[in-house]
Amino acid sequence: MKRLFTLAVFIFSYFLISTPAYSAEPRTGPWTKEMAWEWYNAQPWIRGCNYMPASAANRYDMWQVWDSERRFEEMERELALAESIGFNAVRVIIAEDNGFAVWCEDRAGYMRNLERFLALCGKHKIRAIMCLGNDCSRPKPLWSVPKPGPQPYDIGYHGGRKRSQHGSFPGAIGFISADDPELRPKFFQMCGEVMEKYKDDDRVLFWNIWNEPGNNRRGKVSAPLVKEMFELAWKIGVKQPCAADLWRGKLEPNLETAEGIAAAWSDIISYHCYGPLHSQIKYAKEIKAKFGRPMINTEWLARIRGCDVQDCYPFFAQERIGCTCWGFVAGKYQTYEPWEGMWKQVEKGYRGYKMTKWFHDLFRPSLRPYDPEEIDIIKHVNAQIARECADGRGAEGRVSAREGRGEIQDCPPRHVAGEPSDALRLQRAQGVDCRAVRRASGRVTRPA
Repeated sequence: MKRLFTLAVFIFSYFLISTPAYSAEPRTGPWTKEMAWEWYNAQPWIRGCNYMPASAANRYDMWQVWDSERRFEEMERELALAESIGFNAVRVIIAEDNGFAVWCEDRAGYMRNLERFLALCGKHKIRAIMCLGNDCSRPKPLWSVPKPGPQPYDIGYHGGRKRSQHGSFPGAIGFISADDPELRPKFFQMCGEVMEKYKDDDRVLFWNIWNEPGNNRRGKVSAPLVKEMFELAWKIGVKQPCAADLWRGKLEPNLETAEGIAAAWSDIISYHCYGPLHSQIKYAKEIKAKFGRPMINTEWLARIRGCDVQDCYPFFAQERIGCTCWGFVAGKYQTYEPWEGMWKQVEKGYRGYKMTKWFHDLFRPSLRPYDPEEIDIIKHVNAQIARECADGRGAEGRVSAREGRGEIQDCPPRHVAGEPSDALRLQRAQGVDCRAVRRASGRVTRPA
């Protein structure tokens, strides 16, 4: 008995020493770089998707109480599928605009559904990136508060909207709930309630303070809102990191614009890049040089623009950049369709897009892959990462990020399904001429 007690004390002490301690206490600013890397290096390699169930026409549909039993059965199937291919994270927009509308209509029902969702995530070993604000919005004349029940949607349009925020209103300023003087305090009350409840919950990976701050010409309009959301999270003392998105390539920190505040105050760097591999490499290099903080590409995958699984997913794994592709199972939200702005370019004669491909999403409504090779690659890369972690870093699956491990490579090989170990071994080779590697391996690779 004494030996068992001694062993138990030893194990307990080990975890106290080896696990970074993040207490849910108030703070007044972002983490230091050292704190950010300590947190990041204690995580497995973060990979997953932006998630909404296929039957949801919008995020009000996702969170509303009406028909929620059937929807949670659907989420069970889809999150089980995500677990089966090795995903460990989902990004969900929980507040602005439609989640907030559900909370206003049925506060207890919203909080109950949010907890049920996190419980499902926990069951499937998936952690949630909780996104609060959102500047992807339409002009005020089209803004309205959804009502409970079946949600309308247009067939054949990205986001299920014929008049979309993705290019239907060039030059117009988007409008969100927090712009309304009566709704603004309620919106921050809702976000504060959620953060207070889950401020030290391990099912929450990090708080995505604001999605694409400044989009739809909201750069200065949203600046005070983004600032207030960061300050609210700091006051509550969430133990998880906080980050608002960099999405336009604007990397200059300032407190005058929404994206500038994201650059100045984020603990880790959440960024969006829908470009092909060479653009991914270029942007990642710039972010690393500018901030020196852990990076997570929280929106990627745009086949029409050349942003493919075959190229980009192995690159993120190689560099230990977290990644969540846009979309999972195709459904009413229809993000496999192009942005409306892309169609306008095509209608004017532009032919640079691969319009025969799906834009986003990985699985068909049948839960079969859009492209089986993509899923093979995702599973192979994830399995290789798991093997490396088990071999070198223990069963927890934690990996060391690339801080101080040299420059981001200019030309990682294109991944080939069925050859995961060799592909990743080549990708991690240091100081090897990439062209020679390609010739030796016989792989076809996009020029970087």
